Amino acid sequence: MTPAIQHVAETGSTNADVAALARAGAAEGSWIRADAQTGGRGRQGRPWVSPPGNFYGSTFVRRLPGDPPASSLAFVAAVALDALLQAWIGPEQLSIKWPNDLLVDGAKLSGILLEGADDAVVVGIGVNLAHHPIGLDRPTTSLAGLGLSPPSPADFAEELAASFAAWVARWRGEGLAVILARWQTRAHPIGTALRVQSPDGALEGLFDGLTAEGALKLRCPDGHVHQVHAGDVFLL
Repeated sequence: MTPAIQHVAETGSTNADVAALARAGAAEGSWIRADAQTGGRGRQGRPWVSPPGNFYGSTFVRRLPGDPPASSLAFVAAVALDALLQAWIGPEQLSIKWPNDLLVDGAKLSGILLEGADDAVVVGIGVNLAHHPIGLDRPTTSLAGLGLSPPSPADFAEELAASFAAWVARWRGEGLAVILARWQTRAHPIGTALRVQSPDGALEGLFDGLTAEGALKLRCPDGHVHQVHAGDVFLL
């Protein structure tokens, strides 16, 4: 069954709109896509610049007994988006940075934000199709900026909704280990130098894989392996 995708020309935030749908009893898998957002948000409340031409959309998953941890949907979204983007970008250029940023040769192509809405988890996804911001604290890119012909946001929405639904089904039916295994095949390799800005301060070390729950393992110069559950990660 194809997920329902509602389109609006402009909204404050597709995440806020989808949260309202979830609270009103809408079916899991409903999507809202906007041409532009006036109040788009990234992680930790950062503004997400939302000019027309890119993809801005949100959906939600209802938490069911026996589901893997809700926070692990960040990994589901990342692998679903990665699988779709390989139709345009070679897998050797495209990679995932913990927990769910999609990078092309180290430049950020997309953002994923999870938020709670009663018994549902809202998953917001923004992808730079036609434009990308400049002047940020990290490099960014877009499909057009890579010299590619980007799909329309409407066509991209249909394909992303199908990919995400398929990976949610695997997350529920096969468990988190399958998702994390796929994630690790597409992520920065073991031994990649990282800096983590966490609530406890900044740490630098080498990527040492994931725990069974999806926490990042960072091997520090003294040999101690820190488990990072939240924070911003930068490739060094």
